[in-house]
Amino acid sequence: QVQLVEAGGGLVQAGGSLRLSCAASGRTMSIYAMGWFRQAPGKEREFVAAIDKSGGITRYADSVKGRFTITRDYAKNTVYLQMNSLKPEDTAVYYCGADKSTIMRILPNVYDYWGQGTQVTVSS
Repeated sequence: QVQLVEAGGGLVQAGGSLRLSCAASGRTMSIYAMGWFRQAPGKEREFVAAIDKSGGITRYADSVKGRFTITRDYAKNTVYLQMNSLKPEDTAVYYCGADKSTIMRILPNVYDYWGQGTQVTVSS
């Protein structure tokens, strides 16, 4: 089993920045990719960004390219999502997911483990 704990959400004005973190514990060696997803009220959970085991492969949703950056600290078993130039439409609960597959995947229903989520609210 793998446990994921997110932190770093909050309230920020449009144009501001936040950094989310996701600390993994347990059988972390079984994890290939880690990703960030978000879910706004009344909407389905959507892909935001993902990073592979080596940290050399990243993918982003078109809506966040150039504004968000995903990184991975292996010593701390932690993944970060740096979010800059935030917009009101970025408001959502952000979830960290871990995937045991050996290929990069972006569909939320294939991820094996999830954190509890952290709220991000961007005011206009």
